[in-house]
Amino acid sequence: MTQALGRGMRDEIEPYADEIGNFLVRLQRVRERTIAHAKSTDGIDPAAYGCLFRLLKDGPMRSGALAESMYTDPSTVSRQVAQLVERGHVQRQADPTDGRASVLAVTESGRAAAGRIRALRNERLGMMLGEWSIEDLQDFARLMDRFVTDYERMRPLFSPERSLRSETDAERSLRSETDAERSLPSDSGSERGVR
Repeated sequence: MTQALGRGMRDEIEPYADEIGNFLVRLQRVRERTIAHAKSTDGIDPAAYGCLFRLLKDGPMRSGALAESMYTDPSTVSRQVAQLVERGHVQRQADPTDGRASVLAVTESGRAAAGRIRALRNERLGMMLGEWSIEDLQDFARLMDRFVTDYERMRPLFSPERSLRSETDAERSLRSETDAERSLPSDSGSERGVR
């Protein structure tokens, strides 16, 4: 049975949230070490391939839109795209909606590079997950999709400036919502403000 948390974290959820948070920290450390040692053979920063895969998935787009979709700043995307353009994996084309601007589009070379990277990634994941049952893989894929979707939706709550604020901001926001609900007239005899 799925229970919504509502406005606060229930006591029974907190240990799981803590454990999942620790798993995410471990995963991030391993990924950072792996990426640091896994400079691609063509000299492109592995993070730049995230831009390539995003362009493959979503199609040509302006650099600013790419940065937004990658949850990063435009200067970072600009450096990564420059590497991809230099290697011939991405090209700039006139924006069909505004000829003065340009969009980034994947080239055939970029498609081939992405295919090689995807095949290697899938081979390595296959080796890692080879002993999992199909049912476990299906459950994991479903739950991972749900987790990532929810994480993307809640991403603003995890921003560094937000985490540095005291919880009183959240408490004040919650109190304002509660006070607003209490000020509403009750309907059909129920008392809205009573919890």
